[in-house]
Amino acid sequence: MGNLTPQQFPDRPKPRVEVQKLHGYTAPLEGRRNLLRLDFNENTLGPSPLVIEAIRNIPSNHISIYPEYNGLREGLIANLISSKSCADLSTDQIGIFNGVDAAIHAIFHAYGNPSDQLVTTTPTFGYYTPCAHMQGMEILAIPYAGVEMSFPFQKIKDAVKTNKPKLLLICNPNNPTGTRLEPQRILELAALSPHTLVVVDELYEAFTGDSVLPKVDLNKVQNLLILRSLSKTAGLAGLRIGFAIGNSDIIENISRVTGPYDINSFAVIAALAALKDQAYVDAYVQEVLQAKDWVKHQLIKRKVHHHMAGGNYFLLWPKNKSSDVEESLRAAGILVRDMKGKSFIEGALRVSIGTTKQMNYFWDSFSSIDLTT
Repeated sequence: MGNLTPQQFPDRPKPRVEVQKLHGYTAPLEGRRNLLRLDFNENTLGPSPLVIEAIRNIPSNHISIYPEYNGLREGLIANLISSKSCADLSTDQIGIFNGVDAAIHAIFHAYGNPSDQLVTTTPTFGYYTPCAHMQGMEILAIPYAGVEMSFPFQKIKDAVKTNKPKLLLICNPNNPTGTRLEPQRILELAALSPHTLVVVDELYEAFTGDSVLPKVDLNKVQNLLILRSLSKTAGLAGLRIGFAIGNSDIIENISRVTGPYDINSFAVIAALAALKDQAYVDAYVQEVLQAKDWVKHQLIKRKVHHHMAGGNYFLLWPKNKSSDVEESLRAAGILVRDMKGKSFIEGALRVSIGTTKQMNYFWDSFSSIDLTT
């Protein structure tokens, strides 16, 4: 019979107006295996051996029954305290999500009303925009400033003070610019408007140490939410696990709009193992930072236009068309991300930083593609 067209079935149910207008967040995630993945800021080595061992030893009844989450919040708290990332936390101040993407979606679902305002920066992580539009929210996106892409603190401060937005979302360090904001400045913004939920996306914090978490008492600051992940450092991107840390009332509210078993047992077991091997994560971060210094030296020496700040990534502007360079690098077995369509950084490539050996391979390939013409 074939599929009916809307003209043949005019009375079919229609989605909400916001969904009809929505331009969803999409990312080219297929065909990436067996390539050097410098396109999505993932851990390029894989998880700790303890994670692999834990997954291999999962009992069969962990597959046939619904997952249990006892111990995971305690495991995160123990990890944060041992690494001096916080002084004290309680389990009701931690939400567990199917990746930080799910946490972001839940925040907008729980707090975003039609015509409410989101204040954020631009360019930044692309998923914030469709989540806001899904709720019918208005977006005030304030550009990073100048060639250094500095954080527009005064403009953000003025917007928060004047508009009293429902949400202020800060990616710190920012993806893709790497822009960093001092934690004390974030606390200033949270104090300025208690009516605004200030969300700090800290997925790349491990590469800078700019976390607001050690400096805040979440029992007193009740409009601040911090997002963390085990994707970028611990190598669990494929298992999708993320955390939201904030006042217990906020955690309860965003947890109400999620399913009871959104995080699978494999992710829970892997996360517990990863949290127990902080030494592995620390070693990986140090390797990335060393590779970052090495590739920065190459970029400066060859006078390649680039921007390198926080995070495990940087921007570079090739001499040739960015899409052509991206395609040539893929042919060489290397994936990078074209910033086509991103405001203020059109024509750039975002390159994730792996190990020094991996960055040597990237640099040799990029040099032969773009620097020899």
